[in-house]
Amino acid sequence: MKVNMHEAKSQLSRLAELAHQGEEVVICKAGTPWLRLMPYREHLKERKPGGLEGQIWISEDFDEEDDEFTEAMWSSKIFPDED
Repeated sequence: MKVNMHEAKSQLSRLAELAHQGEEVVICKAGTPWLRLMPYREHLKERKPGGLEGQIWISEDFDEEDDEFTEAMWSSKIFPDED
């Protein structure tokens, strides 16, 4: 749900309740999204790296540049029928 700043000021309690229930509330300023109203969460779980260790495989040449792909990207036209 998107609301303008004036509406948000006058209906903050209602919008806060909607956000707390899981509704996405975006407050706009001059029609542009400005703020996202979200419920407070006490603590986020701490992330631990390596959770998928041994389950993912990455090729040895993963970071190497693919000349054919690079050439296709640089020489292609956005609109091939136009010059």
